[in-house]
Amino acid sequence: MNVQLKNSVQIRDLSIHTAEGAIVSGVTLSLEKGRPLTLLGESGSGKSLVAQAVMGNLPEGLTASGSIIFNGADLLRETPAQRRRRWGASIGLLPQEPWLALDPTMRVGAQVAEVHRYVKGKSKAESQRDTGKNLSEVSLATAGELYPFQISGGMGQRVAIAIAHAAGTELLIADEPTKGLDSAMRDAVAAGLRSEADAGRLLITITHDVAVAQAIGGTIGVMLDGKLIEYGAAEQILKHPNHPYTRALIAADPKNWEDRSIASTGKTVVVASGLQKRFADKLLFSNFNIEVSAGEVVSIVGPSGCGKTTIGNILLGLIKTDAGVVTRDGELSPLRFQKLYQDPPAAFAPHQTIRAGLKDLVRLHGRSWQEVEALCVRLKLQEGLLDRLPPQVSGGELQRFALARALLLRPAFLFADEFTSRLDPVSQQEVMNFLLEIVEETGLAVLMVTHDPELARKVSTRVIDLHPGI
Repeated sequence: MNVQLKNSVQIRDLSIHTAEGAIVSGVTLSLEKGRPLTLLGESGSGKSLVAQAVMGNLPEGLTASGSIIFNGADLLRETPAQRRRRWGASIGLLPQEPWLALDPTMRVGAQVAEVHRYVKGKSKAESQRDTGKNLSEVSLATAGELYPFQISGGMGQRVAIAIAHAAGTELLIADEPTKGLDSAMRDAVAAGLRSEADAGRLLITITHDVAVAQAIGGTIGVMLDGKLIEYGAAEQILKHPNHPYTRALIAADPKNWEDRSIASTGKTVVVASGLQKRFADKLLFSNFNIEVSAGEVVSIVGPSGCGKTTIGNILLGLIKTDAGVVTRDGELSPLRFQKLYQDPPAAFAPHQTIRAGLKDLVRLHGRSWQEVEALCVRLKLQEGLLDRLPPQVSGGELQRFALARALLLRPAFLFADEFTSRLDPVSQQEVMNFLLEIVEETGLAVLMVTHDPELARKVSTRVIDLHPGI
């Protein structure tokens, strides 16, 4: 076997195992300078596990076999301590869940600065200067003094991108780097990653977004059910896909969906008028009016950080409005107003299996386990996933469990905050069709926040385009 020893990653016959058997099988890939590698596929296909095997941070209970040669060294033969010494020095990770990666007790600017100060050994002044540059590159020049809980999910993702850029490692693994970002920011991040590769950085990108894979170019590997089903030049695969799944993935862009928008069929569930919200000196919106009725889907679109999530949280009573009035249907229990979080790890206890959490909900609210099983079938969630901890399943799988859990409470109003941003196009279409079936079956009122105007137009009764300060 001809193995290039310098400035490359060679993955040979990589398999990842649980005690029950292999969940990733026989993956062989190659990565060289100037030719980035993108792994494309649905949630749970194994693409993030491949990245975690390269990084050396597989979830507990999983083991890897085969070989991963990075600059002449087989990473799978190194000790955990040796692997950790590479983190931030030669291998950097842009994580899928910034919620888990950012320190909630530190301001975001300080989290970028400590990479320059303590990993790169720069002076305090140099660190502050370069931190400002990193934040400006992701349009967060004024966000340095904010804490993670004060920023949106999309802004959190951009902070993680700034940190990864600050590290400047030889190998960068970007795991779903554009989820939660509007299309303009998504394109900017993809272009930035491509620039990193053009400058000589080794780049592995994990994504379910075909547009990101196209923008980055290089080589694409398509994964399904733990196997590499298609592998080759990006242009060839995207223009002339061979595998039926690859063709379905490319064809499932929301712009190609059938129009499923429906009119309101019931009484008003929640209405608000004259809403205004300001954070520090930033006005998000003022004199904002909204009404959501039973049996309809109302969508809010707009750039990251414009206040979309804030409006939904105000309607739920999770935060207070500075001005205006919110009125909810007084006949409904507060439990029937539910939220799907943009970052699903924020909504699950990390040390409790998914099965245990759902059993607690069933017991506390008088539901049946048969309801759980039926929802899992409709959402294509495998039985074995129930016995894993939340960090041991993919972001897309966890978001589908979050949807199942919310629906078990038979909500009358559901605030769905970017709830499909972790799903590949095929899964997104399936889950969105399922939610629309629930709307039609039960009269559920849905407020959906999304960065995808095409998706909103295809499924919504009304679309509200929100811009900062509106």
